[in-house]
Amino acid sequence: MSIKNTLKRYDLRHTSCRQDVLLLFQASVKALSHGDVEQQLSDQYDRVTIYRTLKTFVEVGLIHKVLDEDGLRYAHCKDACQTPDHQHHHNHVHFKCQQCGQTSCLDSVQIPAIKLPNGYAQQAVNLLIEGVCVVCNQ
Repeated sequence: MSIKNTLKRYDLRHTSCRQDVLLLFQASVKALSHGDVEQQLSDQYDRVTIYRTLKTFVEVGLIHKVLDEDGLRYAHCKDACQTPDHQHHHNHVHFKCQQCGQTSCLDSVQIPAIKLPNGYAQQAVNLLIEGVCVVCNQ
């Protein structure tokens, strides 16, 4: 699907910044920090514009947040983030390689259901596994 059609699908206006940020995420196999995006696009867009674009993409479900010990990163939402009834979720595992430092989504690995004590309401679940990725393990 083209960038323009993707933005339209999420009811977002097509802008050059949104296009360029989405292209970065579609081309990346790892989670990106705000700094990663800014580093690649700083000659075209200021820090605030990039931040607002990331925030908007999270709000509509184009990308999702990934927390690791280095801080907040973002990953492109794939089909695994959609349930059959078109609900959005991010209950998959994130993996941080201790050698190369890259964080990626393991979309095929689901987080098991967690039963919380009475009175608690789950909003989101984040599971980060650390180890050595398939590339570094060869």
